[in-house]
Amino acid sequence: MTIQKIVLLLVCSFVAGKKTDAQEIALLQVHLDKNDTGLIMPVKTNLDVLTYRSDSAVALFEVSGKNKIPVAFQVYTDGQRWLCWTIVNKNADPHTITYELQNSTGQSYLPAKSSNIKIEDGILTISAGTAPLLSYVFKTWYPKTGTPAKDTVFGKSGFIHPLYTPHGQELTRINPWDHYHHYGLWNPWTHIIFEGDTLDCWNLGDKKGTVRFSHFVAETEGRVLSEYKTLHEHVAFKKDGTQKVMLNEVQTVRIYAPENFKDYYLADITIQLNCASSSPVLLGAYRYGGLGWRATGEWNKDNSEVLTSEGKTRKNADSSTARWCIVQGKLGNDYGGAVMMSYPANFNHPEPLRIWPENIFDRGDMFANFCPVRDKDWLLLPGQTYLLRYRFVIFNGHYSKEKAEQAWQQFANPPAVMVKSMAKK
Repeated sequence: MTIQKIVLLLVCSFVAGKKTDAQEIALLQVHLDKNDTGLIMPVKTNLDVLTYRSDSAVALFEVSGKNKIPVAFQVYTDGQRWLCWTIVNKNADPHTITYELQNSTGQSYLPAKSSNIKIEDGILTISAGTAPLLSYVFKTWYPKTGTPAKDTVFGKSGFIHPLYTPHGQELTRINPWDHYHHYGLWNPWTHIIFEGDTLDCWNLGDKKGTVRFSHFVAETEGRVLSEYKTLHEHVAFKKDGTQKVMLNEVQTVRIYAPENFKDYYLADITIQLNCASSSPVLLGAYRYGGLGWRATGEWNKDNSEVLTSEGKTRKNADSSTARWCIVQGKLGNDYGGAVMMSYPANFNHPEPLRIWPENIFDRGDMFANFCPVRDKDWLLLPGQTYLLRYRFVIFNGHYSKEKAEQAWQQFANPPAVMVKSMAKK
Protein backbone atom coordinates (compact mmCIF):
# COMPACT_ATOMS: atom_id res chain seq x y z
CA MET A 1 0.00 0.00 0.00
CA THR A 2 1.41 3.39 -0.97
CA ILE A 3 1.81 6.31 1.43
CA GLN A 4 -0.85 8.19 -0.56
CA LYS A 5 -3.39 5.42 0.03
CA ILE A 6 -2.48 5.24 3.69
CA VAL A 7 -3.03 8.98 4.10
CA LEU A 8 -6.32 8.77 2.20
CA LEU A 9 -7.62 6.02 4.47
CA LEU A 10 -6.65 7.96 7.56
CA VAL A 11 -8.19 11.22 6.36
CA CYS A 12 -11.40 9.44 5.36
CA SER A 13 -11.74 7.98 8.83
CA PHE A 14 -11.38 11.44 10.35
CA VAL A 15 -13.88 12.99 7.92
CA ALA A 16 -16.42 10.28 8.71
CA GLY A 17 -16.20 11.37 12.33
CA LYS A 18 -15.31 7.95 13.70
CA LYS A 19 -14.45 8.05 17.36
CA THR A 20 -11.46 6.10 18.60
CA ASP A 21 -9.97 5.43 21.98
CA ALA A 22 -6.58 6.74 20.84
CA GLN A 23 -4.76 8.77 23.46
CA GLU A 24 -1.48 10.56 23.14
CA ILE A 25 1.41 8.92 24.97
CA ALA A 26 4.18 11.28 23.90
CA LEU A 27 5.21 13.91 21.39
CA LEU A 28 8.62 13.21 19.85
CA GLN A 29 10.80 15.44 17.70
CA VAL A 30 13.73 14.75 15.39
CA HIS A 31 15.82 17.66 14.13
CA LEU A 32 17.44 17.16 10.74
CA ASP A 33 20.27 19.18 9.30
CA LYS A 34 20.69 19.82 5.59
CA ASN A 35 21.09 16.44 3.90
CA ASP A 36 20.65 15.29 0.34
CA THR A 37 21.72 11.63 0.34
CA GLY A 38 18.11 10.50 0.04
CA LEU A 39 18.96 7.48 2.22
CA ILE A 40 16.75 6.19 4.98
CA MET A 41 18.03 7.12 8.43
CA PRO A 42 17.21 4.67 11.23
CA VAL A 43 16.25 6.42 14.48
CA LYS A 44 15.25 4.98 17.83
CA THR A 45 14.08 5.89 21.31
CA ASN A 46 13.68 3.92 24.52
CA LEU A 47 10.05 2.78 24.60
CA ASP A 48 10.05 1.96 28.31
CA VAL A 49 10.81 5.60 29.09
CA LEU A 50 7.58 6.52 27.28
CA THR A 51 5.22 3.67 28.13
CA TYR A 52 5.02 0.11 29.39
CA ARG A 53 2.37 -0.79 26.81
CA SER A 54 3.24 -3.58 24.42
CA ASP A 55 4.36 -2.78 20.88
CA SER A 56 1.01 -4.06 19.55
CA ALA A 57 -0.82 -1.50 21.72
CA VAL A 58 0.87 1.64 20.38
CA ALA A 59 0.84 3.54 17.08
CA LEU A 60 3.18 6.18 15.67
CA PHE A 61 2.16 9.14 13.51
CA GLU A 62 4.03 11.98 11.83
CA VAL A 63 2.35 15.29 12.61
CA SER A 64 2.09 17.51 9.54
CA GLY A 65 -0.12 20.50 10.22
CA LYS A 66 -3.52 19.08 11.11
CA ASN A 67 -2.75 15.74 9.50
CA LYS A 68 -1.36 12.70 11.27
CA ILE A 69 0.33 10.30 8.89
CA PRO A 70 0.91 6.67 10.05
CA VAL A 71 4.56 5.74 10.36
CA ALA A 72 5.86 2.18 10.07
CA PHE A 73 7.72 1.32 13.27
CA GLN A 74 9.19 -1.68 15.00
CA VAL A 75 10.10 -2.54 18.57
CA TYR A 76 13.23 -4.60 19.16
CA THR A 77 15.05 -5.48 22.34
CA ASP A 78 18.69 -5.69 23.40
CA GLY A 79 18.11 -5.53 27.13
CA GLN A 80 15.85 -2.51 26.55
CA ARG A 81 12.84 -1.99 24.30
CA TRP A 82 13.64 0.31 21.41
CA LEU A 83 11.03 2.00 19.27
CA CYS A 84 12.63 2.20 15.84
CA TRP A 85 11.60 3.80 12.54
CA THR A 86 13.30 5.35 9.52
CA ILE A 87 13.32 8.85 8.06
CA VAL A 88 14.14 9.99 4.53
CA ASN A 89 15.28 13.60 4.56
CA LYS A 90 14.34 15.24 1.27
CA ASN A 91 14.38 18.79 2.62
CA ALA A 92 17.41 20.88 1.68
CA ASP A 93 17.08 23.07 4.78
CA PRO A 94 17.40 22.17 8.47
CA HIS A 95 14.02 21.35 9.94
CA THR A 96 12.25 19.44 12.71
CA ILE A 97 9.82 16.56 12.32
CA THR A 98 7.23 15.95 15.05
CA TYR A 99 5.78 12.53 15.84
CA GLU A 100 2.94 11.46 18.08
CA LEU A 101 2.99 8.14 19.88
CA GLN A 102 -0.53 6.99 20.68
CA ASN A 103 -2.34 4.16 22.34
CA SER A 104 -3.27 1.84 19.50
CA THR A 105 -6.81 2.07 18.15
CA GLY A 106 -6.69 -1.55 17.09
CA GLN A 107 -6.68 -0.69 13.37
CA SER A 108 -3.54 -0.79 11.25
CA TYR A 109 -2.90 1.40 8.22
CA LEU A 110 0.65 0.15 7.93
CA PRO A 111 2.27 -2.10 5.33
CA ALA A 112 3.41 -5.63 6.03
CA LYS A 113 7.05 -6.53 6.72
CA SER A 114 9.59 -4.60 4.64
CA SER A 115 11.85 -7.63 4.48
CA ASN A 116 11.61 -11.30 5.38
CA ILE A 117 13.76 -14.24 6.40
CA LYS A 118 13.75 -17.74 4.95
CA ILE A 119 15.83 -20.68 6.16
CA GLU A 120 16.34 -23.64 3.88
CA ASP A 121 19.05 -26.26 3.40
CA GLY A 122 21.53 -24.64 5.77
CA ILE A 123 21.18 -21.13 4.31
CA LEU A 124 19.37 -18.12 5.77
CA THR A 125 18.24 -15.56 3.20
CA ILE A 126 16.90 -12.06 3.82
CA SER A 127 14.72 -10.71 1.01
CA ALA A 128 12.76 -7.56 0.24
CA GLY A 129 9.56 -8.94 -1.22
CA THR A 130 10.78 -11.61 -3.63
CA ALA A 131 14.20 -9.98 -4.17
CA PRO A 132 17.02 -11.65 -2.18
CA LEU A 133 19.39 -9.21 -0.46
CA LEU A 134 21.88 -11.55 1.17
CA SER A 135 22.34 -15.17 2.12
CA TYR A 136 24.10 -16.40 5.25
CA VAL A 137 25.53 -19.92 4.97
CA PHE A 138 25.50 -21.75 8.28
CA LYS A 139 26.00 -25.29 7.01
CA THR A 140 29.56 -26.44 6.39
CA TRP A 141 30.45 -25.63 2.80
CA TYR A 142 33.25 -27.31 0.88
CA PRO A 143 34.92 -25.99 -2.28
CA LYS A 144 33.45 -27.73 -5.32
CA THR A 145 36.67 -27.96 -7.33
CA GLY A 146 40.39 -27.63 -7.02
CA THR A 147 41.12 -29.14 -3.60
CA PRO A 148 42.03 -32.75 -2.81
CA ALA A 149 38.85 -34.74 -2.30
CA LYS A 150 39.92 -36.04 1.11
CA ASP A 151 41.16 -32.69 2.46
CA THR A 152 38.23 -31.12 4.31
CA VAL A 153 40.27 -28.36 5.93
CA PHE A 154 38.73 -25.80 3.55
CA GLY A 155 35.23 -26.56 4.79
CA LYS A 156 33.63 -23.43 6.24
CA SER A 157 30.41 -22.22 7.86
CA GLY A 158 29.23 -18.82 9.04
CA PHE A 159 29.72 -16.48 6.07
CA ILE A 160 27.67 -14.21 3.79
CA HIS A 161 27.29 -15.24 0.16
CA PRO A 162 25.82 -14.11 -2.07
CA LEU A 163 25.54 -10.45 -1.15
CA TYR A 164 23.23 -9.01 -3.79
CA THR A 165 22.76 -5.56 -5.27
CA PRO A 166 19.17 -4.27 -5.35
CA HIS A 167 19.05 -5.28 -9.03
CA GLY A 168 20.05 -8.83 -8.15
CA GLN A 169 23.74 -9.01 -9.13
CA GLU A 170 26.14 -10.89 -6.85
CA LEU A 171 28.81 -8.79 -5.14
CA THR A 172 30.65 -11.66 -3.42
CA ARG A 173 32.66 -14.69 -4.47
CA ILE A 174 33.68 -17.86 -2.63
CA ASN A 175 36.46 -20.44 -3.13
CA PRO A 176 38.19 -18.72 -6.06
CA TRP A 177 41.03 -20.67 -7.63
CA ASP A 178 43.64 -18.36 -6.09
CA HIS A 179 42.29 -18.45 -2.51
CA TYR A 180 40.08 -21.42 -1.66
CA HIS A 181 39.70 -20.04 1.85
CA HIS A 182 37.97 -16.83 0.70
CA TYR A 183 34.30 -16.90 1.65
CA GLY A 184 32.36 -13.88 0.41
CA LEU A 185 31.98 -11.61 3.42
CA TRP A 186 33.51 -13.21 6.49
CA ASN A 187 35.38 -12.39 9.71
CA PRO A 188 38.46 -14.44 10.70
CA TRP A 189 41.74 -13.23 12.20
CA THR A 190 45.15 -14.10 10.85
CA HIS A 191 47.94 -13.72 13.41
CA ILE A 192 46.66 -14.93 16.81
CA ILE A 193 48.59 -15.67 19.99
CA PHE A 194 46.66 -17.98 22.34
CA GLU A 195 48.06 -20.05 25.21
CA GLY A 196 51.55 -19.90 23.74
CA ASP A 197 50.51 -20.98 20.23
CA THR A 198 50.63 -18.87 17.09
CA LEU A 199 47.38 -19.51 15.26
CA ASP A 200 45.60 -18.51 12.06
CA CYS A 201 41.85 -18.75 11.44
CA TRP A 202 42.08 -17.07 8.03
CA ASN A 203 44.44 -19.26 5.99
CA LEU A 204 42.61 -22.55 6.43
CA GLY A 205 45.18 -24.52 4.48
CA ASP A 206 47.71 -23.96 7.29
CA LYS A 207 45.46 -26.02 9.60
CA LYS A 208 46.01 -23.78 12.60
CA GLY A 209 42.43 -22.71 13.25
CA THR A 210 39.02 -21.88 11.84
CA VAL A 211 35.79 -19.99 12.53
CA ARG A 212 32.59 -22.00 12.54
CA PHE A 213 28.87 -21.44 13.04
CA SER A 214 27.57 -22.61 16.43
CA HIS A 215 23.89 -21.61 16.57
CA PHE A 216 21.43 -18.82 15.95
CA VAL A 217 20.79 -16.51 18.88
CA ALA A 218 17.78 -14.76 17.32
CA GLU A 219 16.03 -13.91 14.06
CA THR A 220 13.77 -10.89 13.62
CA GLU A 221 11.46 -9.73 10.81
CA GLY A 222 9.52 -6.49 10.74
CA ARG A 223 8.23 -3.40 9.02
CA VAL A 224 11.49 -1.52 9.54
CA LEU A 225 14.28 -4.06 9.79
CA SER A 226 15.11 -7.74 9.57
CA GLU A 227 18.11 -9.26 11.27
CA TYR A 228 19.75 -12.43 12.41
CA LYS A 229 22.09 -12.88 15.34
CA THR A 230 24.44 -15.83 15.35
CA LEU A 231 27.23 -17.27 17.48
CA HIS A 232 30.55 -18.02 15.77
CA GLU A 233 33.30 -19.98 17.46
CA HIS A 234 36.93 -19.05 16.70
CA VAL A 235 38.67 -22.38 17.16
CA ALA A 236 42.36 -22.99 17.89
CA PHE A 237 43.98 -26.11 16.41
CA LYS A 238 46.49 -26.93 19.14
CA LYS A 239 49.90 -28.52 18.56
CA ASP A 240 48.84 -31.64 20.47
CA GLY A 241 46.04 -32.26 17.95
CA THR A 242 43.20 -31.00 20.14
CA GLN A 243 40.84 -28.13 19.37
CA LYS A 244 39.78 -25.35 21.72
CA VAL A 245 37.36 -22.45 21.30
CA MET A 246 39.32 -19.28 22.07
CA LEU A 247 36.86 -16.57 21.02
CA ASN A 248 33.08 -16.33 20.98
CA GLU A 249 31.76 -13.96 18.36
CA VAL A 250 28.14 -12.83 18.33
CA GLN A 251 27.56 -11.43 14.87
CA THR A 252 24.42 -9.42 14.14
CA VAL A 253 23.44 -8.61 10.55
CA ARG A 254 20.59 -6.11 10.25
CA ILE A 255 18.93 -5.03 7.01
CA TYR A 256 17.04 -1.78 6.43
CA ALA A 257 15.24 -1.82 3.09
CA PRO A 258 13.44 1.38 2.04
CA GLU A 259 9.74 1.27 1.26
CA ASN A 260 10.29 1.86 -2.46
CA PHE A 261 13.18 -0.61 -2.60
CA LYS A 262 14.90 -0.18 -5.95
CA ASP A 263 18.43 1.22 -5.92
CA TYR A 264 19.88 0.69 -2.42
CA TYR A 265 19.53 -0.82 1.04
CA LEU A 266 21.52 -0.72 4.27
CA ALA A 267 23.26 -3.66 5.96
CA ASP A 268 24.60 -3.14 9.49
CA ILE A 269 27.10 -5.71 10.76
CA THR A 270 27.96 -5.77 14.47
CA ILE A 271 30.72 -8.05 15.73
CA GLN A 272 30.89 -8.73 19.47
CA LEU A 273 34.00 -10.57 20.69
CA ASN A 274 34.56 -12.28 24.05
CA CYS A 275 37.28 -14.61 25.25
CA ALA A 276 35.85 -18.12 25.49
CA SER A 277 38.11 -19.21 28.34
CA SER A 278 40.21 -17.73 31.14
CA SER A 279 43.04 -17.18 28.64
CA PRO A 280 43.52 -13.85 26.84
CA VAL A 281 43.66 -13.68 23.05
CA LEU A 282 46.14 -11.44 21.26
CA LEU A 283 45.17 -10.44 17.74
CA GLY A 284 48.61 -9.61 16.43
CA ALA A 285 49.35 -6.94 13.86
CA TYR A 286 49.02 -8.30 10.33
CA ARG A 287 48.26 -6.84 6.91
CA TYR A 288 44.82 -8.49 6.71
CA GLY A 289 42.27 -9.87 9.16
CA GLY A 290 38.77 -9.09 10.38
CA LEU A 291 35.82 -8.33 8.13
CA GLY A 292 36.95 -9.22 4.62
CA TRP A 293 35.10 -8.92 1.30
CA ARG A 294 36.13 -11.03 -1.68
CA ALA A 295 34.29 -9.25 -4.44
CA THR A 296 32.62 -10.62 -7.53
CA GLY A 297 34.83 -12.25 -10.11
CA GLU A 298 33.29 -9.94 -12.69
CA TRP A 299 35.44 -7.07 -11.42
CA ASN A 300 39.01 -6.36 -12.46
CA LYS A 301 41.34 -3.36 -12.61
CA ASP A 302 39.70 -2.11 -15.82
CA ASN A 303 36.01 -2.15 -14.81
CA SER A 304 35.98 -1.34 -11.09
CA GLU A 305 37.16 1.41 -8.78
CA VAL A 306 37.96 2.27 -5.17
CA LEU A 307 37.63 5.60 -3.41
CA THR A 308 38.20 6.25 0.30
CA SER A 309 37.21 9.02 2.70
CA GLU A 310 40.79 10.31 2.45
CA GLY A 311 40.72 10.49 -1.34
CA LYS A 312 42.74 7.33 -1.95
CA THR A 313 42.03 5.15 -5.00
CA ARG A 314 42.83 1.59 -6.02
CA LYS A 315 46.39 2.73 -6.72
CA ASN A 316 47.17 3.89 -3.18
CA ALA A 317 44.35 2.85 -0.81
CA ASP A 318 46.16 -0.23 0.52
CA SER A 319 47.56 0.34 4.05
CA SER A 320 45.88 3.76 4.27
CA THR A 321 43.27 4.54 6.92
CA ALA A 322 39.67 5.48 6.21
CA ARG A 323 36.26 6.14 7.70
CA TRP A 324 34.57 4.80 4.57
CA CYS A 325 35.53 3.11 1.33
CA ILE A 326 33.52 2.87 -1.90
CA VAL A 327 34.05 -0.27 -3.98
CA GLN A 328 32.04 -0.25 -7.20
CA GLY A 329 32.19 -1.42 -10.77
CA LYS A 330 30.52 -2.70 -13.89
CA LEU A 331 27.99 -5.51 -13.44
CA GLY A 332 26.92 -6.76 -16.86
CA ASN A 333 25.17 -3.80 -18.46
CA ASP A 334 24.65 -2.26 -15.02
CA TYR A 335 26.84 -0.65 -12.37
CA GLY A 336 26.88 -0.97 -8.60
CA GLY A 337 28.76 -1.83 -5.44
CA ALA A 338 28.92 -0.97 -1.76
CA VAL A 339 30.16 1.71 0.60
CA MET A 340 31.93 0.12 3.59
CA MET A 341 31.75 2.32 6.70
CA SER A 342 33.58 2.02 10.01
CA TYR A 343 32.01 3.26 13.26
CA PRO A 344 34.08 5.85 15.20
CA ALA A 345 34.23 3.69 18.36
CA ASN A 346 35.85 0.77 16.51
CA PHE A 347 39.33 -0.27 17.57
CA ASN A 348 41.99 1.70 15.67
CA HIS A 349 39.47 3.94 13.89
CA PRO A 350 39.83 5.34 11.25
CA GLU A 351 40.64 1.80 10.25
CA PRO A 352 43.52 0.62 8.11
CA LEU A 353 42.58 -0.95 4.79
CA ARG A 354 43.77 -3.96 2.89
CA ILE A 355 42.98 -3.34 -0.78
CA TRP A 356 44.52 -5.66 -3.32
CA PRO A 357 46.85 -3.90 -5.77
CA GLU A 358 45.79 -3.45 -9.38
CA ASN A 359 48.32 -5.95 -10.72
CA ILE A 360 47.31 -8.91 -8.54
CA PHE A 361 46.96 -12.04 -10.67
CA ASP A 362 47.47 -9.75 -13.70
CA ARG A 363 43.76 -9.02 -14.11
CA GLY A 364 43.40 -7.12 -10.81
CA ASP A 365 40.76 -9.05 -8.85
CA MET A 366 39.06 -7.08 -6.07
CA PHE A 367 39.48 -7.71 -2.35
CA ALA A 368 38.63 -5.12 0.33
CA ASN A 369 39.13 -5.40 4.07
CA PHE A 370 38.85 -3.09 7.06
CA CYS A 371 41.76 -4.45 9.10
CA PRO A 372 41.93 -2.81 12.56
CA VAL A 373 45.04 -4.84 13.45
CA ARG A 374 47.01 -4.00 10.33
CA ASP A 375 49.49 -1.85 12.27
CA LYS A 376 48.62 -2.51 15.91
CA ASP A 377 48.15 -5.49 18.24
CA TRP A 378 44.75 -5.90 19.89
CA LEU A 379 44.72 -7.69 23.24
CA LEU A 380 41.37 -9.22 24.22
CA LEU A 381 41.03 -9.98 27.92
CA PRO A 382 38.68 -12.46 29.64
CA GLY A 383 35.57 -10.89 31.11
CA GLN A 384 35.55 -8.01 28.61
CA THR A 385 33.35 -7.36 25.57
CA TYR A 386 34.76 -5.88 22.39
CA LEU A 387 32.63 -4.40 19.60
CA LEU A 388 33.17 -3.62 15.95
CA ARG A 389 30.37 -1.96 13.98
CA TYR A 390 30.12 -1.54 10.23
CA ARG A 391 27.49 -0.30 7.82
CA PHE A 392 27.29 -1.17 4.13
CA VAL A 393 25.28 0.93 1.71
CA ILE A 394 24.63 -1.54 -1.09
CA PHE A 395 23.57 0.12 -4.31
CA ASN A 396 23.11 0.14 -8.03
CA GLY A 397 24.32 3.11 -10.01
CA HIS A 398 27.45 5.16 -9.32
CA TYR A 399 28.24 6.47 -5.83
CA SER A 400 30.01 9.78 -5.27
CA LYS A 401 32.36 10.84 -2.49
CA GLU A 402 29.85 13.47 -1.34
CA LYS A 403 27.06 10.90 -0.88
CA ALA A 404 29.44 8.50 0.85
CA GLU A 405 30.55 11.18 3.31
CA GLN A 406 26.97 12.14 4.12
CA ALA A 407 26.01 8.47 4.53
CA TRP A 408 28.89 7.99 6.98
CA GLN A 409 27.85 11.07 8.94
CA GLN A 410 24.35 9.59 9.29
CA PHE A 411 25.87 6.32 10.52
CA ALA A 412 28.30 7.95 12.95
CA ASN A 413 25.94 10.69 14.17
CA PRO A 414 22.33 9.55 13.73
CA PRO A 415 19.63 12.10 14.50
CA ALA A 416 18.52 12.08 18.13
CA VAL A 417 14.89 11.60 19.15
CA MET A 418 13.83 14.27 21.65
CA VAL A 419 10.82 13.86 23.92
CA LYS A 420 8.82 17.10 23.70
CA SER A 421 6.00 16.06 26.02
CA MET A 422 4.82 12.86 27.67
CA ALA A 423 1.65 11.70 29.41
CA LYS A 424 1.88 9.85 32.70
CA LYS A 425 2.52 6.15 32.30
